Amino acid sequence: MNDEFKKEIEQSLKKSKPHTKTDEVKRWIPSIIILPIALYWVLNWGEYGLIDNVDLVIHEAGHLFFKFFGKYIYTLGGTLMQIILPSIIFFYFFKNEYRTGMQFSLLWLGQNFINISVYAADAQAQRLPLLGGNRVYHDWHYLLGEIGLLQFDAEVGYFFFGIAILIFIVTIIMPLITQN
Repeated sequence: MNDEFKKEIEQSLKKSKPHTKTDEVKRWIPSIIILPIALYWVLNWGEYGLIDNVDLVIHEAGHLFFKFFGKYIYTLGGTLMQIILPSIIFFYFFKNEYRTGMQFSLLWLGQNFINISVYAADAQAQRLPLLGGNRVYHDWHYLLGEIGLLQFDAEVGYFFFGIAILIFIVTIIMPLITQN
């Protein structure tokens, strides 16, 4: 290395701030905000909220994106889009090493899994109101019926709910996992 480059590095290091306890607390602020939100969604499973309206639009758009792949994938497309969109946003923040963005996109992904769990668990009962009313079919009734798992709709719903809880846990402890 040349001497000028070494001097630049030394000057840069002198200007940098030392890591303080305040910095450590700041790392946890998103987790502190996310914890009560995640708990609320877990404890109020099945309640319809404002963010569910956003999820519904994304779900319906998913059907449009996957309509060329046959009836099964078309039907699954709504749920797939609810998983794909927050995941894309997560990977964008992951690539750019922005932990707070990763945490909030994972929070949204977990919320989508709760939304999916409610819909899947309703496959037999079909009590949830559908956008098309009686003219449309229940996605998860069809999906689980096609693969012979309709009688296990509650278990499938709990599986997705469990995924949501795992995502929330990872989201909350992310300051332990990431460096920045």
